[in-house]
Amino acid sequence: QLQLVESGGGLVQPGGSLRLSCAASGFTLDYYAIGWFRQAPGKEREGVSCISSSDGSINYADSVKGRFTISRDHAKNAVHLQMNSLKPEDTAVYYCAAESFTRTMCVMAVETYDYWGQGTQVTVSS
Repeated sequence: QLQLVESGGGLVQPGGSLRLSCAASGFTLDYYAIGWFRQAPGKEREGVSCISSSDGSINYADSVKGRFTISRDHAKNAVHLQMNSLKPEDTAVYYCAAESFTRTMCVMAVETYDYWGQGTQVTVSS
């Protein structure tokens, strides 16, 4: 069974950093585009970043550009999201997702992703 598991969330002060990880079991992440999404209370789920299956395409939401970095760890079959300079508005449940359709450019659209993790809470507060 294909499963994604997020880890690395927690409570951090504004300006701090966290590194989220998305690990897979039952399949190899290398063949999938991976997206990171987040959902704050009362808000819709939104795309944060994505990386294509070939690693040739990486995108970020404008709100996180210059602060977040997505990367693959091929040896560990994982994708990471390094989050720096965190702000209170980054507070949300963060999800990783995998898309099985091969695209040249990855997209940050919820409906294009086939497999989802359970989410990890990120809280930015003093």
